[in-house]
Amino acid sequence: MGRDLIALYTAAGALLAAGIMASCTTSGIESTANLDRVPTGSKLTQGGVTEKQMFSEIRVVKRFIPKGRYGRKVHRSMKPRYITVHSTQNYDGDAWDHARALERGKLRAPKRRGGNRIGYLTWHFTVQQDVVMQHLPTNEQGEHADFDGVGNNYSIGIEMCEHRGNSRTQTLERTAKLCASLMRQYNLPLRSVVPHYHWPRKGLKPEHKNCPHYLMTNGRPGRKWNDFLQMVKREYKRIYVPAQIASRGFADVREKEAIYQGL
Repeated sequence: MGRDLIALYTAAGALLAAGIMASCTTSGIESTANLDRVPTGSKLTQGGVTEKQMFSEIRVVKRFIPKGRYGRKVHRSMKPRYITVHSTQNYDGDAWDHARALERGKLRAPKRRGGNRIGYLTWHFTVQQDVVMQHLPTNEQGEHADFDGVGNNYSIGIEMCEHRGNSRTQTLERTAKLCASLMRQYNLPLRSVVPHYHWPRKGLKPEHKNCPHYLMTNGRPGRKWNDFLQMVKREYKRIYVPAQIASRGFADVREKEAIYQGL
C-alpha cells in the first residue's frame, strides 16, 4: 500500500507502542487437523514438508480485527481467486504495530463512491522476518487493492514489512511460503499470485501503483517479480500431496496433481 499507509498513520497519531498482547495465539492459517499424516508406505520428496509442517515454518499469529467493528463492521464473504502482494513502505511499524492499528480502527481512509467502500484499510496478512500476523479470515474481503474491483472482491492481501532492522530477504522467504500455502489451500495456480500493481485503481494517477516497490522494475513487474514467483514455486513444490487428497474436498486427484506438476 505504500506511502498512502504512512499518511494515514500520521493522521491517526503514532502507532501504539510495541508489545505482544497475551491473548494472541499462534496457529496455522486455518485448521491444521490431520494435515500431518503421511500414508503408510509413502515418502516425502527430499526437502518436502506436509501442510502442517509448512504452516509451522510460516508461524502465523491470529490477531483478527474485531468482528462487527472498524474494517469488519460489514461482513463481506469471499472465495479467493488471487493473492495480492504489497509492501508497507512504513519504516517504523512492524507486524505487531500494524495488527494493533487494524484492531483499533486506526487506519482510516476516505469513504467515497468509486473508492474505499468502508472507510478503513484492511488486508489479511502482514509479514516480517520472523512472523506472519493474520488480520482477517481468508474468506472475507479486504480493502487493499482496487476499491470495488476484482482485487478487493477476490484476492487475499499480504503486506510485507519494511521497518528498520527487518530482514528483507527473510521477509520475502516467509511471504513466498505463505503464498505457496494459500495456493495449496485454495487450489490456485502460480499466475494467481500478483503484485498490487496488477490491479488498476480507477480515478487515481498513476492507475497502477508501484507496489511492492522493491519487487518492481522501473515501476512495473519484471525480473525481480519473476524471481519472487520462482521462490513461491519452489516452496509450493515442497508441500507433500497425499494420495487421499480427494477426501479433503477436491473432485479429481489427477486434476490436483496436474496443477502441481504444471507450475
